[in-house]
Amino acid sequence: MKASKIFLLSMALNLIAFFSASGQKYFSKNATIQFNGGTSLEKIEGVSSTANTVVDAATGQIEFAVLVNGFRFEKALMEEHFNENYLESTKYPKSTFKGQIENPSAIQWTKPGTYKTQIKGKLTLHGVTKDISVPGEFTVSAAGIQGKSNFKVKCEDYGIKIPSLVRDKIAQEINISVNSNYQAFNK
Repeated sequence: MKASKIFLLSMALNLIAFFSASGQKYFSKNATIQFNGGTSLEKIEGVSSTANTVVDAATGQIEFAVLVNGFRFEKALMEEHFNENYLESTKYPKSTFKGQIENPSAIQWTKPGTYKTQIKGKLTLHGVTKDISVPGEFTVSAAGIQGKSNFKVKCEDYGIKIPSLVRDKIAQEINISVNSNYQAFNK
C-alpha cells in the first residue's frame, strides 16, 4: 500500500478516535506549514497547504499531520534533495505533532478576539520524536477560528544531516510557520 494511502487511513482512524470524545472539536484539512532553512547564500523555503489538524476546545488537545513529500519549493531540484537526501520522505513519509494547549479554558472559542497561549507536545520529524513547547495564537472572528504558530527546530535534533559541501547554504536552525483555518466539527 502506498505511503499516501496509509497516511490517509491512519489519519482517518485518528480523527474517528479524536472526535468520539466529548467536547467541541475543530479541524482543518488544509493547514499551511511553511519553513525557511536558507542563509544569506541561498533561499530555501518549502510550503505545504495540505496538513491535517484537529483541536479539542474543551481539553486543549491538538494534533497535526503532514506528508513530507507534500512540501513544494521554488526549485524542483531543492524539492528532490529535500525528499531524497534530507527528510528521506520514502523512509519517513509524515511528520506529526501531538500536544496540549496550556490553559485551553482561557481561549473563548465562540467570542471574537485573539488569544495567545503556549502549546506543548511531541514533534515527530525524520523518525525522531522530541518534546517541544511553542507559542500559539488563536483568533476567533465571524469568519471562523485561525490558529498560528512560529517556532524553530534544529536539524541535528532530528537526525537531519547536512553535508559539509552545502553547510553554509542551509541553516542549522529551521524557522517554521503554521497557519490553520479551523472549522467546527458537528456530529
